[in-house]
Amino acid sequence: MGIGTENQVPVGILDIQLELIPKLPQILAEDVISAQIALEKSKQAERERLFLVYAKQWWREYLQIRPSHSQRLIKIFAQDENGSSRPTCSYIRALRAGRLLDTPRQAARFVSLINYAKVPTLGGGERAELWTSMHTFLCLNKGDSEDHAVLLCGLLLGFGLDAYVCVGTKSKSAAHAWVVTIATDGLVTFWESLSGHRYIHRSVNPDDPPDLKQYKPIYPYRTVGCVFNNKCLYANSQPTDAIEVCDFNFHNESKWKAMSPDAISSVYGAAPGWACVTPLCASGVDTHLASNSLEQELRSLVTDHRKDVGLTTTWNDQLSYLLTPALAAYETERCTGVTSGTEEFQDAIRRAVPDGHTFKGYPIQFVHRNARRAFSTCLRSPVCEEIINCRGDHVSLAIRVRVFTYPEAACATWIMFACKYKSVL
Repeated sequence: MGIGTENQVPVGILDIQLELIPKLPQILAEDVISAQIALEKSKQAERERLFLVYAKQWWREYLQIRPSHSQRLIKIFAQDENGSSRPTCSYIRALRAGRLLDTPRQAARFVSLINYAKVPTLGGGERAELWTSMHTFLCLNKGDSEDHAVLLCGLLLGFGLDAYVCVGTKSKSAAHAWVVTIATDGLVTFWESLSGHRYIHRSVNPDDPPDLKQYKPIYPYRTVGCVFNNKCLYANSQPTDAIEVCDFNFHNESKWKAMSPDAISSVYGAAPGWACVTPLCASGVDTHLASNSLEQELRSLVTDHRKDVGLTTTWNDQLSYLLTPALAAYETERCTGVTSGTEEFQDAIRRAVPDGHTFKGYPIQFVHRNARRAFSTCLRSPVCEEIINCRGDHVSLAIRVRVFTYPEAACATWIMFACKYKSVL
């Protein structure tokens, strides 16, 4: 069957043959197996029914605190790709990436490189909301903000952090999901799963006098309705859900209404006390071959483009090579938040550009390796278009491509166009 809006539409037939080795001395009768499956389904259905009864009662109690709570984004259930309504906590598992990811920030970088795509809908109206299982999300290599946040939260839990998925709104009141971690000293950090950016949260006291200088947040979030992970769910019961005044002390029952952890674990089984290994696969891309191949394709596209406008092209291989440290520094900064190596790059460029000449460079990053798509995007930038169509005396062009691979099909493709020419006053 299909997924999403097509979950009831057959997409094909899959034949599976299973053989047990060594063979069982006694084969169970088909009616015995059917009875056992029916028993397990009935038990699961009963657990789901009891949780639904509890969730309804919990929701009524939450609305009694303040009737306006009905307008807040509280996600207790979410529909998966198979059309089944599941508790949001059941989407998350503490995940270990083995040797594929070394740090929480590298995990955030990996998740941000998975394509962002909204759920397609037929017809108008509000956008469809569909959460996918981790396996489906990784196979599609794309998903909404909820899918990114759930995967990042699981990876951060695997790294031993106290992580939760936040459900709220960002600018223009658009629904959004991101991740929050609470340090042992109480430091609150927001992780944007679509970009890999991190933001420190310091709540503002609304009772402070107006003339007191307040902390101005730089993150894009506006409100938070609830937070959850694989073991718990907390609904924001503070007077306002505005995030700049939100206190993230989840143990304060006057500010957060908690759902019973026992009720959460009962509906889908108790999670193991250790972090399970996520089925992430190592990238099968050869970074050197991919980088060289894409660079040659882009060189050909630039040469043809300049030929079409009546310009000849001279490539400077040495200048192209000197761009390599800059691309490595850009990716390191995205992973760690620390800038390094720029001094050596700048010094090398100064030495390579003679007096009276001008150097221009344009770096850009993609999450794919399609040369024509990348070149078309670059031409839409006035800075890059000026470099590619550079005219003057002693004009030489340079380009460097560096592909950084991550688990699954995720990759960061850095491209830098540059030119060197003699300035004419």
